Amino acid sequence: MTIKQKREIIAAVSALLEKMISVEDDTPTITVSKPALPEMLTVKECAALVTGLTEHTVRMLVKQGKVKYIRCGQGTRGKILVSKDSLLKYLGAVCA
Repeated sequence: MTIKQKREIIAAVSALLEKMISVEDDTPTITVSKPALPEMLTVKECAALVTGLTEHTVRMLVKQGKVKYIRCGQGTRGKILVSKDSLLKYLGAVCA
């Protein structure tokens, strides 16, 4: 194989690679965004958010399973965090 033939092969391979690279650049990219975290409120914040809503009422809604919540901390004595969207959706459905 001569040097001239090697250069021709290298040129052909380079041309093919450039075509492949340009094809890859034209492909659409898919971006996945993280879902927004729900806003969580303490029992006291829930009561302050809605006029006429007491902390006791919020605790009763949690106990009855009418609003979404999580408990932070250890055991049954952990702090209750209520989903703001869930609370407002429940109150909107009840009050409407």
